[in-house]
Amino acid sequence: MKNSLTALAATCLVLPLACATPALASPAVPASATAATSGAATSGAAAATAAASSANGQQGQKAQQGNSPLRVATYNASLNRGAEGQLLRDLSTPDNEQAQNIAEVIQINAPDVVLVNEFDYVPGGRAAEAFRDNYLSVSQNGKAPQDYPYYYTAPVNTGVPSGMDLDQNGSVGGAGDAWGFGQFPGQYGMVVYSKYPIDREQVRTFQNFRWQDMPGNEMPTSYYTPEHQRKLRLSSKSHWDVPVRVGHQTVHVLAAHPTPPSFDGPEDRNGRRNNDEIRFWSDYVGSPSRSRYIYDDAGARGGLTPGERFVVLGDYNSDPNDGDSYPGAIDQLLDSSRVRDPRPTSAGAVQAAALQGGANRTHVSDPAYDTGDFSDTPAPGNLRTDYVLPSKNLQACRSGVFWPKLGEPGSELTSDPAATTDHHLVWVDVKVPGKH
Repeated sequence: MKNSLTALAATCLVLPLACATPALASPAVPASATAATSGAATSGAAAATAAASSANGQQGQKAQQGNSPLRVATYNASLNRGAEGQLLRDLSTPDNEQAQNIAEVIQINAPDVVLVNEFDYVPGGRAAEAFRDNYLSVSQNGKAPQDYPYYYTAPVNTGVPSGMDLDQNGSVGGAGDAWGFGQFPGQYGMVVYSKYPIDREQVRTFQNFRWQDMPGNEMPTSYYTPEHQRKLRLSSKSHWDVPVRVGHQTVHVLAAHPTPPSFDGPEDRNGRRNNDEIRFWSDYVGSPSRSRYIYDDAGARGGLTPGERFVVLGDYNSDPNDGDSYPGAIDQLLDSSRVRDPRPTSAGAVQAAALQGGANRTHVSDPAYDTGDFSDTPAPGNLRTDYVLPSKNLQACRSGVFWPKLGEPGSELTSDPAATTDHHLVWVDVKVPGKH
């Protein structure tokens, strides 16, 4: 594809609804530290390995209390590396500049739950813990540390050899023949950090779900061989249902990162896969008749039952109008009867589209909704690719994209994609009934 409440409001166009203003952490005063808390996260699926957080979370940072909203965010942080083990080495000390910048963005926005996309998976959660302990829990440029006593990470399909010539280049092996494009297993993975407990026994993963098992799928059968069709997994990374306990309620964090709808040929295999990866969550939160075909990595079938609360979030690599997505891909979620679109915006995205020009001049979507700062010449230009979509039974009261205008606080962290990432953090505040 960086602050006090006043500064944050200046950098984001906020959706004001009937919801109490969240108590954002002060950038200059570290969060209060009292009794330590502990948490653990493990996968409910046999194929998924989850890592548990250690007991260094701070009670004062665990969560906002009472009637304050729950802040949920997604951030494609580009904390991926070209070689296996490199991310862990980079995060093992507190002086990696990119990780410092990413952590500062998260500290400014202070989410209670955040999905980090493009974060290489390392077994045992060692990279996830290193980023938390060496960066998120340490003040960056005076911003308030954010302590996440709970996190979830698990294996993904990227870089995992399929044993087949999926890219049809005449040889078996390499990034193009993995279940999801990647140089090594776990590249472009993801991690969920939470100030609230994760229900470790109820986590569901869908890493091994086969594409052909989705009824009415868009798989290009003229491109893939019968063997490919039988074995190819739907998720380019994975789909995770991570239940988070918020007071007396459970909020299902539905995390994914569908493949970019590009880097293919006229068969549009990546565009079609992106479409169906997005559709998967639409079916999962739909009626029982729509979700009954779904099975998780432990063999349990079906999706969420009606009335359950959830937030779909992640980098979905699909803009409603622009770019090269399969027609209507993201609309499968945006138009779902169970999904609310708060439509987060920023003033910085509007400014960037005007200054950068190129493909942005031809876009149909309002640039205020853009979340990704991509190549402008020749394409695709800036796009809305990152989403936080709560269920209709969660009241969305505020939302924003952290994309400050040039010269505003935090713009030094977002104006140069090389310093951080070409994506911007997206957040939504929701009211959870019974949150105490």
